[in-house]
Amino acid sequence: MNRRTVTRAALIAVVLAAIVGGAVLVSRSTGERSAAAPRPSAVATSPQRVIVPGRPGESAKVTDSERVKAPDGSTYNAVDTAFAQMMIVHHAQAVTMSELAPGRAGNKQLAALADRIGAAQKPEITWMQGWLRDRRLPLSDPSHNHSTMPGMQTEADLTALAGLTGTSFDRKFIAMMSAHHRGAMQMARDVLAGGTDVPVNEFAGEVAIEQGSEIQRMNQLGVV
Repeated sequence: MNRRTVTRAALIAVVLAAIVGGAVLVSRSTGERSAAAPRPSAVATSPQRVIVPGRPGESAKVTDSERVKAPDGSTYNAVDTAFAQMMIVHHAQAVTMSELAPGRAGNKQLAALADRIGAAQKPEITWMQGWLRDRRLPLSDPSHNHSTMPGMQTEADLTALAGLTGTSFDRKFIAMMSAHHRGAMQMARDVLAGGTDVPVNEFAGEVAIEQGSEIQRMNQLGVV
């Protein structure tokens, strides 16, 4: 088993553990790079079958990998593309929620965490947009129903959150952002299972680790 295979298996294990247990029990070393700019890697060229995640309530499908060569020589498939397109919108909602915290959050630590969430996810959106542009792919797919993505919050909930302050805001923010993060971790698990692009896989694994850690931090704030 080569190093890439070991890394891929380890990332899948981390995400699965996080979704089942509600948290990722992995800490990032100080020398790790940012998820916003995964370094390119070589990609295996052997053909494979991949799992295409279904929408909520639908079964995943096994199909040909549909590998496509990118300008840098790496390969990707439809699972990688859908993940990037959908995660841009998913991240954007997290940024919207994080931007509600200033002036509303009662817990200073929660306000600071919300700021870090927004600060981390904005460059990640930029990275995903760049990944799509480099491959001459659209930034969005009109066929995607973004409201059905795992963890997406309703407009009614966002409006309700915006109308709260103090402890009431803190409680709802933690509930909504935790559910939102768990959804992102689910999407990361899907692309780790079916994607073929190494940078996207590395990015998805780091997103899962980061967001699992943020769920833990929110749970440790003691907001009652």
